[in-house]
Amino acid sequence: MTHTPRILSLATALPPHRLSQDEALGVARAVFGPRMRDFDRLVPVFANTGIETRHAVMPIDWYMEPRGWPERTAAFRDGALALLEEAAGQALARAGLRPQDVDAIVCASTTGIATPSLEALLLERMGFRPDTVRLPLFGLGCAGGVLGLTRAGQIAQAMAGRTVLFLVVELCTLAFRSAEATPTNVVASALFADGAAAAVLRADPEGEGPRLVDGAEHTWPGTQGVMGWRVEDDGLGVIFSQSIPALIRDRLEPVLDGFLERRRLPRGELAGLICHPGGAKVLHALEEVCAPVSAGLDDAWAVLRRCGNMSAASVMFVLERRIASGARGPHLMTALGPGFTAAMAQIDL
Repeated sequence: MTHTPRILSLATALPPHRLSQDEALGVARAVFGPRMRDFDRLVPVFANTGIETRHAVMPIDWYMEPRGWPERTAAFRDGALALLEEAAGQALARAGLRPQDVDAIVCASTTGIATPSLEALLLERMGFRPDTVRLPLFGLGCAGGVLGLTRAGQIAQAMAGRTVLFLVVELCTLAFRSAEATPTNVVASALFADGAAAAVLRADPEGEGPRLVDGAEHTWPGTQGVMGWRVEDDGLGVIFSQSIPALIRDRLEPVLDGFLERRRLPRGELAGLICHPGGAKVLHALEEVCAPVSAGLDDAWAVLRRCGNMSAASVMFVLERRIASGARGPHLMTALGPGFTAAMAQIDL
């Protein structure tokens, strides 16, 4: 008999350097303004994102100097491990567990590289067992929070009664490249931020906590250029198309409804939404697609406003707020990532 995995605990973590949107605009103006004649035309983007504050893994002055792969990789490794240790430690403590109690770790991240992988580097650092099963996930982008949590739930179900730790960390600010004075890079500097999250899962008949009922994904053909990374000499260059909100409006609804129909869950029976806050335009498009269901969108807007777009980690911040609010019932968890891929999960709070 298989049992539905449950989320025993959840914790999030933010890096120490907090900057306002006005400060981010000041950096962008100083770096890009002298080389872009149309920079002032792009300035309204900073106000239109819906973001007020963000957190960065490095102090603001660090981003104003040219940085290469060695510096970015070192900053990613050190910053990601610190945030994951904080989030994982809190999540385990809230579940009344120790690192030695964890049987498997799933770790999602797409904003940097580390070999050994991040969860491997955490084994001795935090005291996990040497026989801990590990699954590092790379390349899922903003969809990594939903898909990574789903993968962790599948492992928990396959290892019934065992404890699985899901980790996600994204240090999007490390992709800020001063050498590329383009509109896309300016928009990226207005949106992206850093953060991490951890969740403890287990599938057993006597468990408590939100139920991770099911998950799915859908990758649309012919959309590989919509979102992703370019590998440049000095780091990762962001790719995201202006067509993303239109794609959401035109193509997402039947995919979501198909997922719900397979779960025999009519849209009207949803208690709420747990959406990745990719930006104001993305959230407005999701509002239209998911109508009349709207509960939970306030939490997505709050995470966007206070934390910015932390890629895969963001949706876990939204889930944390939804749980803390006392919400109950079936929720649809969604995010969109490179592929171009829709990630979906049903979580019963």
